[in-house]
Amino acid sequence: MRHEVVPFNDRLNGLWNCIFPGIGLDNSLIETFEASPLKEQLKGVIAEVRALRAYQYYYAMDCFGNVPICTDARISTTNLPATSPRADVFKFVVEEFKAAIADLPSVKEVDASYYPRFTKESAQAALAFVYLNGEVYSGTAYWKEVVDLCDAIINTGAFGLEERVGDCFRADLEGKTKEVITAISVDKSKGVDGNQFILYAQHATDQQKYGLPFAPACGYCFDDTALNRYEEGDERLELLEYGPQFYLDGTPIMDPDHAGQQLVLTTIKDFIAAENNEGYRVLKYTPIGASFSGSDGNNDYIVERYSNVLLMKAEALVRQGQNLNTALDLVNKVRNRSELPSLTAGELTLAAIEKERANEFIWEGKRRPDMIRFGSYFNTTWSYKKTVTPEWRGIYPIPGQQISANPNLKQNPNYE
Repeated sequence: MRHEVVPFNDRLNGLWNCIFPGIGLDNSLIETFEASPLKEQLKGVIAEVRALRAYQYYYAMDCFGNVPICTDARISTTNLPATSPRADVFKFVVEEFKAAIADLPSVKEVDASYYPRFTKESAQAALAFVYLNGEVYSGTAYWKEVVDLCDAIINTGAFGLEERVGDCFRADLEGKTKEVITAISVDKSKGVDGNQFILYAQHATDQQKYGLPFAPACGYCFDDTALNRYEEGDERLELLEYGPQFYLDGTPIMDPDHAGQQLVLTTIKDFIAAENNEGYRVLKYTPIGASFSGSDGNNDYIVERYSNVLLMKAEALVRQGQNLNTALDLVNKVRNRSELPSLTAGELTLAAIEKERANEFIWEGKRRPDMIRFGSYFNTTWSYKKTVTPEWRGIYPIPGQQISANPNLKQNPNYE
């Protein structure tokens, strides 16, 4: 929150341990498939695993910058991998996505039963986002490449915007939406994880509001910094819980901590000792249409949506000063879907695009790289960040626990 993270931070170490064990498993699978006598028949499967590994390396590169590039299935304790420069990791991620794109089937070549496996368009959308941030990662801009990849997806004619943003996150519409390009399967009956957004991010009174088999933890939330970005009438506000709260039938929800009063969610006043009515909630992964195993919902995690393709292309065009009428139309398609008026040509600025992205993708994992790319990560302050952020904090430190375990890792600058 304050951009003051230090190397020995348990959550940071947890992030590292979410990424690199998966990369190790990918390496093992790729090595096994490559050695198979059926290698040619397994090209599509190998491409899927390479795309997954590229995704994981993307997150490592985005968060930690300089990380090891390791493609071996087995690592010797006497020859632990060393840190590679971020620009080299960027090049590796790009080449891996390109290789996956070459061998993955297009969404036009598969039927509905293929969902949610990676398609060619999944890898193209991921690579477009990597290129969108390419100047941050490598020092070189790749705006044309962003446009080309977005055009390849658009030109399939297979995707479009749903009537409402929230439809993309409904469990009962999985595999049926034209907007979702990439999703991660959640199916407790098959031992595939569980969606815990509702458990950790919603207010406890949502148990009664939605008939949940558990009480949410009144956990993760946001404040006025994000809420005030939205324009009046923006349909996306319906995905946020703020202000006076009501049951689905319009009956007021009473505040369990204040007898006789309606629950009114306010901005956060004290992060250390917040009251249960402090903090606004994001409800993209709606309980409506979902089923639960304990506190685990079955909503698939949404990784990539068509609206991002439209906004990525628009931004890349604006940054090049090219086809601005096309860029304006793309941004307005996203705005109009949420019942907002169109921007005029004079209103189409990078600041307007950043704002649109912030509102469209709230809590979808895109805000941090977006803010770094636009510069607002460093030059703005908010309620709990009182000073500007030095640019070296655009990457996190390598977790101290990892350097202790592997002395070949080199700490990022200024975190020593």
